[in-house]
Amino acid sequence: MRQREIEAVLQEYSTPAYVFDLDALQQRVGRISACLKRENIDLCYAMKANPFLIGAMEPLVERFEVCSPGEFRICERNSLPMERLVISGVSKEQKDILRMIETYQGKGIFTIESEQQKELLAECARRTGLQVKALVRITSGNQFGVDRELVKSMFAEQQKDKELSLIGIQYYSGTQKKKLSVIEKELQELDVLCREIKTELKTELSELEYGPGFFTPYFQSEPEEHLEEMLEEFLGFIRNMEFSGKITLEMGRFLTADCGTFLTSIVDRKENSGQIYGILDGGIHHLNYFGQTMAMKLPYVQHISLEEREERTEEKWNLCGSLCTAADVIVKQFPLNGAQIGDVLAFERVGAYSVTEGINLFLSRDLPAVLFYSKESGVHLVRAGQATDTINSGQIK
Repeated sequence: MRQREIEAVLQEYSTPAYVFDLDALQQRVGRISACLKRENIDLCYAMKANPFLIGAMEPLVERFEVCSPGEFRICERNSLPMERLVISGVSKEQKDILRMIETYQGKGIFTIESEQQKELLAECARRTGLQVKALVRITSGNQFGVDRELVKSMFAEQQKDKELSLIGIQYYSGTQKKKLSVIEKELQELDVLCREIKTELKTELSELEYGPGFFTPYFQSEPEEHLEEMLEEFLGFIRNMEFSGKITLEMGRFLTADCGTFLTSIVDRKENSGQIYGILDGGIHHLNYFGQTMAMKLPYVQHISLEEREERTEEKWNLCGSLCTAADVIVKQFPLNGAQIGDVLAFERVGAYSVTEGINLFLSRDLPAVLFYSKESGVHLVRAGQATDTINSGQIK
């Protein structure tokens, strides 16, 4: 967001607050989608990155990845069609799966992460008399998904559970991959697996859902991305694949990080042992930059002074939050020019994860407000600041 837009927000709302720029979101997802459509590739939004944005994402992507019953209820409240949802997650419960299948008549896609999950889905489908579509998730060497040999076994035995329609495979190995060569190798291996299933089992997969984990630059020391150039190189990998079915890319951070700004005020300044410490009304329970190391990397921050100052001297500040823990250091030695108590710092590129990933209940501090911004509609309050002390206590009788 530009400074004048931030200043307009601050005229109506106090800090701390998240602001999500819907214009920036639409522009970025539009650029990504335009590139991918050249190879007929769809987008699946991993809503865990930022569930507040699913309404804005609805016209921009084809699918939504849902990883918990709570995320599913958010989709229901936003009237997202079941046929656009991929119900994922390493843990699934029978009562939730049954309700989804019964209520929405078998629509949507479910992932299979284990033999037990396969049996669970088949049993729920039998009880409802409906057929369920599923993607088998392949492990990348952790607790998620199943080994490649078990994937083959599931496709070889799929006739035993006619209630399940195994339409393809899903694969995600991690985020923030700086080298496209890693992604190229993964696609080559997936292509080999699809070919083996086709030749050995006489089964042609119709879908491949892949999470590439594209890199998002968070820090000033990292090179800025060249979006279209990078995606064109990626599309070259796709063109080299034998797989001819539908490809969907599952992404969260890469789509949303740029649209978010966190506004926090300097509430105190002190010097201890020659070091300047700025205390903010936000903290590590609100901000999380993936890849930050001991608060040494400098994120992108706008310094907003709400009054004119003639003399400005650059100083290095250690920016700390309001939690009672020495770990609440957002960034060390950050250069600020003439900063004073009452100034606002706008931390950029926080559109993914920060709004939900922090230790928000620690110290029972209030949750920040969540705001949307667009040029057409201006600033819109999505969630007011909320107290957490009621969550962290019960009644004593």
